[in-house]
Amino acid sequence: MRFTVAIDGPAAAGKGTISKAVAAYFDLAHLDTGLLYRAVGRKVLDAGMDPVQAAKTLMAEDLNAEGLRTAAVAQAASKVAVIADVRAALVDFQRAFATRSGGAVLDGRDIGTVICPRAEAKLYVTARAEVRAHRRWLELSEKDPSLALEQVLADVEARDARDRDRTEAPLVAADDALVIDTSDLAIPEAVAKAVAHVKSCKDIIISNL
Repeated sequence: MRFTVAIDGPAAAGKGTISKAVAAYFDLAHLDTGLLYRAVGRKVLDAGMDPVQAAKTLMAEDLNAEGLRTAAVAQAASKVAVIADVRAALVDFQRAFATRSGGAVLDGRDIGTVICPRAEAKLYVTARAEVRAHRRWLELSEKDPSLALEQVLADVEARDARDRDRTEAPLVAADDALVIDTSDLAIPEAVAKAVAHVKSCKDIIISNL
């Protein structure tokens, strides 16, 4: 049975952690679609490639490249993601993954609104910008102790603005998505909310078979 879970939200909201947990709980394949844009961004940074060409030539092994989680690559990913032709080049890859046999969980910024608008379950995971910046700072400062929290917050807010205000597939919660604000939630609580929602969606589908 095909069963697609679409999970969207801004950077450092916790959607990656929740997506992996949901995928593991329901034994579904998982795709962090942000890695697609990070991989394109890295190819642009490292090889000076045209963003559209980088997207069109993206291969599965590019998603396993080292350094995709750096701040520089994250910023590059956000910049290439506003390019309509880049997004179009990556749509087929994402939709093919979403419709695989056995079901799938995809997390990103436009999964429930553009990539899989008919997904059986949708979630929108968010948190206050200050909370998300602190989380990202804790992660990045382990490698760069000189990194200032204020700079991370500025980067988060700039990325939010680009994602939210872009013309092509802006970051927004789907009308039928369950919104989970993780600002004041522990990880187990957030995961429990997500699992409960996905389970209820799955139960409804099964009961209608």
